[in-house]
Amino acid sequence: MIAGERLARYGFGDGHPFGPDRHAAFLAEFTARGLDKRVRMMETRAATRAELESFHTPEYVALVAERSRTGDGYLDGGDTPAWRGVYEAAADVVGATLLACDEIMAGRARRAFIPIAGLHHATRGSAAGFCVFNDCGVAVEMLRRNHGLKRIAYVDIDAHHGDGMYYGFESDPDLIFADIHEDGRYLYPGTGREDETGSGAARGSKLNIPVPPGADDAVFAAEWPRVLAHLRKFEPEFILLQAGADSIEGDPITHMRYTAEAHTRAARDLRLLADELGHGRLIGTGGGGYNRINLAQAWSGVVQGMLD
Repeated sequence: MIAGERLARYGFGDGHPFGPDRHAAFLAEFTARGLDKRVRMMETRAATRAELESFHTPEYVALVAERSRTGDGYLDGGDTPAWRGVYEAAADVVGATLLACDEIMAGRARRAFIPIAGLHHATRGSAAGFCVFNDCGVAVEMLRRNHGLKRIAYVDIDAHHGDGMYYGFESDPDLIFADIHEDGRYLYPGTGREDETGSGAARGSKLNIPVPPGADDAVFAAEWPRVLAHLRKFEPEFILLQAGADSIEGDPITHMRYTAEAHTRAARDLRLLADELGHGRLIGTGGGGYNRINLAQAWSGVVQGMLD
């Protein structure tokens, strides 16, 4: 697992839904369950400018660097404020996901979890929805560039649609995308319709499953097999899971009603599928989640599912 003080820096101040206290809330539950005794813990590293620009435009990376020095303004239309050091904190999030990729590809780890990661709203050219750099997007590009992989799966169970990943790879037939999320008619960012299946040669490689407000574990259990079938069809060489905890009942900014068991099940099933495909490669990222008790239980459950 990759965690620590550097990752904990990524947040938007006390009182903000995405505050820096989320990291500590998770670690307390993780340690209470004794999971720290069952994993190897690592500190992150900073992603380089070239790594960030494998997904993001140079102009956007330069904008983040500039506003990080002053701490002024927003990095998007008004959801994601700049603050002094935001570039470095966001680069550390990307670096954590890249470090996990490298550890797995080198055979030093089989699976990994990063609590403060999965920043799925950031587009190639802008921040969005509290997400500055899209670590999963960069990971896809770098797994291809550095490790020669082709088909990579991205699975998202956050309440919000992973629009930065969907539109970032909409025409890419080798990014296998599956996302269960609250229907965009009721929740930001308003995207992820069932008929959004990819464009051009990528049509059919993307699976969007919008569910109604109030969707619970029974709804998840009914829809989740579609995700597994979608992945089996394409046989990805690496699986990324965005395990946002804002789909759990009681989140302050969403309307879903999962329990943490949905997250444990998702991680366990993807672990088994990765093993079934013969490579075992799986990274889980924390994503969203703004009720601290919920995220602590959900992310600890993800680690449990990846271990058991």
